[in-house]
Amino acid sequence: MSVESKLVAGKARPRGKYPHVKRAGDWLYVSGTSARRADDTIAGAEVDSRGATHLDIREQTRAVIENIRDILGAAGAQLKDVVEISTFLVNMNDFAGYNQVYGEYFGYDGPARTTVAVHQLPHPHLLIEIRATAYKPLK
Repeated sequence: MSVESKLVAGKARPRGKYPHVKRAGDWLYVSGTSARRADDTIAGAEVDSRGATHLDIREQTRAVIENIRDILGAAGAQLKDVVEISTFLVNMNDFAGYNQVYGEYFGYDGPARTTVAVHQLPHPHLLIEIRATAYKPLK
């Protein structure tokens, strides 16, 4: 079985020493992914002219899923190859907004899913993190 770790160009660099994605044979494991951009700004986190921070779970969810899509693409896979997703929300009051955007990408035939609440994520503006497992046979 071949094993390969990959950092994906153009994506936010992991905050620790781990890859964006690891392939083990036909399986792809995407590390926990957030709405962080390559320049370390966060999608769905805006500060207004008065200094108030506005966080948008829908925008962050969309950015996370699109980051996962891009990471999988760099490994030769697509979102349709995802078989399992684990989602970490800082606040379960964001579940409805997350669920609405998630439904734009996945249906009942999509991946198995678990969603849990966590105390915090690595940055106070992050509302969500998702990790994914995909099955994409090597040819």
